Amino acid sequence: MNICVIGGGSWGSAFALHLGRKNLAARLWIREEDVYEHALKYRENRQFLPGSVFPSPVSFHHDLEDAVAGADILFIAIPSEYCRAMYERLLPILDPRTPLVSLTKGIEKETLKRMSELMEDVFTARFKPRVAALSGPSFAREVAESHPTAVVVASGDMELAKGVQQLVSHSYFRVYTSDDLVGVELAGALKNVIAIAAGISDGLEFGSNSLAALITRGSAEVTRLGVQSGARQETFAGLAGIGDLVLTCTGSLSRNRYVGYELGKGKSLEDIVSGMQMVAEGIGTTLSAYRLAQRERVEMPILEQVYQILYQDKDSRTALQDLMSRKLRKEFVSEGEAQ
Repeated sequence: MNICVIGGGSWGSAFALHLGRKNLAARLWIREEDVYEHALKYRENRQFLPGSVFPSPVSFHHDLEDAVAGADILFIAIPSEYCRAMYERLLPILDPRTPLVSLTKGIEKETLKRMSELMEDVFTARFKPRVAALSGPSFAREVAESHPTAVVVASGDMELAKGVQQLVSHSYFRVYTSDDLVGVELAGALKNVIAIAAGISDGLEFGSNSLAALITRGSAEVTRLGVQSGARQETFAGLAGIGDLVLTCTGSLSRNRYVGYELGKGKSLEDIVSGMQMVAEGIGTTLSAYRLAQRERVEMPILEQVYQILYQDKDSRTALQDLMSRKLRKEFVSEGEAQ
């Protein structure tokens, strides 16, 4: 089987490396010319995944058409803000029979569409795409180092989901299936917003009580928006939901937590972003999620405070204090009650 992975960042590289370990022929498309040249020379992505050497079944490509030619399946691992443009580039050169699997966790700012919705939006101009999304608690570096990892692949096409499950599962990489594509994608995107809040809490040197509260109430917010958007509640208690949320809120490798931590320490967002090599999806997702919550009329107090910190320059300490001073209420509410 010929597999193409679009995106030479940390996650795309780690995923291609993982496929290579399974002795699967994986073509990794790398946009940055210097990263591509180094990969050819050293068989390593020294900028985004240093220290991990690609096995021989992995090949490197800078020409997109060359990378996707004859591919039996396509995995796309690029930041969400670039996905529409990439899908449009792929539209005229992709075989209509090629399944598409999103490894991206984000929501398009302008349309508030999930990545699978974007795929359908773009590719339906030429053919009806078979789409899936793979998500869950999976730091790229730990996958590259073969740490035991469990994820979920979701699709409305269960034959495709099961095929991806069989294709990418490994002794250290366990894959579950789901038919809740909406829930898996929203959970993967929205948890990054809560991770920024968790980082802020840590940056302000609040303790474990604060972090546990943010994760728990953040999960409740994400679940509310997900269910209102058509997802199933149980998805948010699974790997793509609470699993990825806990990882991103607590793990030292989390870029979104790092952004929050530096904000809590008093740094400006501009300075933080300028010093990062990779994209923290939660920054853009905060804006998308805020608009989505308004559209769906879902109350999300943590999201609202993160939005005000990122986009209205609100003081971080004041924002978290405002969360604590909200009107007291029941923990669980019935349909129609105030949240």
